[in-house]
Amino acid sequence: MKFVSIPAGKVFAAVAFSVFAAGTYAQKTQLNVYTALETDQLKAYKEGFEKANPAIEIVWVRDSTGIVTAKLLAEKSNPKADVVMGVAATSMAVFDNEGMLVPYAPAGLSRVSAQYRDSKNPPAWVGMDVWGATICYNTAEGAKRNIPKPETWRDLTKPVYKGQIVMPHPASSGTGFFDVSAWLQMWGETDGWKFMDGLHENIAQYMHSGSRPCAAAAAGEYVVGISFEYRANREKARGAPIDLVFPKEGLGWDLEAIAIHKGTKNMAAAQKLVDWSITDEAMALYANNFAIVAVPAMSKPLPNVPADYAARLVKNDFAWAAKNRDRILTEWEKRYGTKAAPK
Repeated sequence: MKFVSIPAGKVFAAVAFSVFAAGTYAQKTQLNVYTALETDQLKAYKEGFEKANPAIEIVWVRDSTGIVTAKLLAEKSNPKADVVMGVAATSMAVFDNEGMLVPYAPAGLSRVSAQYRDSKNPPAWVGMDVWGATICYNTAEGAKRNIPKPETWRDLTKPVYKGQIVMPHPASSGTGFFDVSAWLQMWGETDGWKFMDGLHENIAQYMHSGSRPCAAAAAGEYVVGISFEYRANREKARGAPIDLVFPKEGLGWDLEAIAIHKGTKNMAAAQKLVDWSITDEAMALYANNFAIVAVPAMSKPLPNVPADYAARLVKNDFAWAAKNRDRILTEWEKRYGTKAAPK
């Protein structure tokens, strides 16, 4: 065996560099961020924040809105999250009522539209963007099965759609919950539940994701998937034979929002993420995905989304939805839970 002599100075330099590199890495603050953001959005948001804040690393804990909400409530006495990001404002209101959030006014808060942030000063949560209800209609399967494109929510109760509709489960999905909440707010309790009774007759399955119904319709598994505009646009851009339908009665919606969790031990880093979340850079990233962002000047038109999209959104009472969430979900499960997809 041949041994190679290495000068002591080079050995010291190599060791010193290794120690320095390890020390630099160790100094990074790891921020546990609970989120319901779409998985194909996480990379861009993480890279954008970490480029602006190289001493902080985001560690995502990701699931659908309802599941993240349940997880955070279950962990209330032993919190693990530093920040909650990209979770529905309706859920944020629940967390705020439970005393789980730290009010914080991020730098530049005045740029954020008042209707897209918590009304308290400082706010418990701040909005990022709006996501809203969209029907994904498979044109190829519709033509093949002689099933017309729906134009209204009430169209979906017609017998021709029986077994051809999938939608998100409201206990698992924020999209599913804002659909149910919007129908009740638009039509009142009696007519809202009556509509859902009729819709249920035509539902094939309630899926545990806001994206999955549109993906299923895009794949031709069903003709109609009740979903939201981001996923519908992504499926259409990939070449799926779907039309986006924005029902005439009005669209359920919610805000993707951000808040600091009361259990954080990394307050300074958490504040930096909230600060970054309303910068022009962050808003530009959101605007690639959604037609309405929380800083109005940063919104831009998106393909397949109507110019009057904002006017089609129902008047959404977040406080009412948060207060009545458990009651609504209990009643919904009693009526319709038999068609829930396996978890």
